[in-house]
Amino acid sequence: MTTPQPAPSFDARPLTDPVDPRAVSAFQTELRARGTSAVSATSIIAIVVFGLVFVVALTLVGATMVSMLTDPGASSFAGLGILAAAAVGITIAVVSWRRSRVARYRLDAFARANGMSYEARVVNPALPGMLFSLGRSREANDLVRGTKPRFVEFGNYQYTTGSGKNSTTHRWGYVAVKLDVPLPNIVLDAKGNNGFGSNLPASFQREQRLSLEGDFDQYFTLYCPEGYERDALYLFTPDIMARFIDNAAELDVEIVDDWLFLYTQRRASTLDPATWAWLFGAVGAVITKLDQWERWRDERLQLENPTAAAASSVAPQPASGRLPFAPPAGLLSPPPGVANEGRRLKKSFPWLPFVVVIGFAAFWFLSRSF
Repeated sequence: MTTPQPAPSFDARPLTDPVDPRAVSAFQTELRARGTSAVSATSIIAIVVFGLVFVVALTLVGATMVSMLTDPGASSFAGLGILAAAAVGITIAVVSWRRSRVARYRLDAFARANGMSYEARVVNPALPGMLFSLGRSREANDLVRGTKPRFVEFGNYQYTTGSGKNSTTHRWGYVAVKLDVPLPNIVLDAKGNNGFGSNLPASFQREQRLSLEGDFDQYFTLYCPEGYERDALYLFTPDIMARFIDNAAELDVEIVDDWLFLYTQRRASTLDPATWAWLFGAVGAVITKLDQWERWRDERLQLENPTAAAASSVAPQPASGRLPFAPPAGLLSPPPGVANEGRRLKKSFPWLPFVVVIGFAAFWFLSRSF
């Protein structure tokens, strides 16, 4: 196992330094002008509801004050309670509103201080990870992006499942890293952040589980498409496995198309400098070892379309070069890409929640029978 890599130096002062309220207001105006204000449909509904509640509260307060002046007595205690509740509710709403404005201003300043950019909100982000096609009302917010040494995006993401009283909003933090070439769909389910079973929103067929050498299996469960076991071994060499163990053991990982995603069920884009140090350290430790991934090629593409592969291919390289294993004599190296069978993992039905519900129902029925 390698020694954990130190977190890269970055300027965290904008996350905690005092802010000028006028600068915060000016930045909010700039966001609205850009059309990237963080006010979502959910926030608009909340504002409307708050406005209605505020009007009702004012009406009740007015009626209570009139009642207290005309008929002081027992109603005075109820009136004071209503006044106190209204004051607390209004104060909480105003403080939350101001904090959200300041947080966006700080994150933008933090991004600029570190050579990155900030975007308040993106609806339906066009990312291929497993999170980004689930549910409805999908949106990413507080996105911080960097482009050197490669494109990296830190963000918070949410989507909603169910409807009415049974609707649930799922919230995740993520880091998206752009890769140089498409790779097979591989998932590392971190065991350190699991509870009663996997915390991932998708389940994968057991036949796709691959055990790696060393103590990697103590930290991650690796899934790769059937038939791509040798390719996964090529991509996850001992030094790369050690980097993931030392720096990303609490993060779920997905490789899909030409993207690497790190997932966490806490906010990734935050005002906490320690969280940024953790995520910067994880990303920095991993991307310094991705040169080998750039050399990977899928020889199955030649079988899918031999003519196109031959037209865009290059001279073959040794097994230690562009391919995870040497091609047959006279066969040209395939172009970058992934064959159809390797592009997506096969998902399975999430039996565990179903079994738990059935178990509780059976226990309830049996307990009622005796």
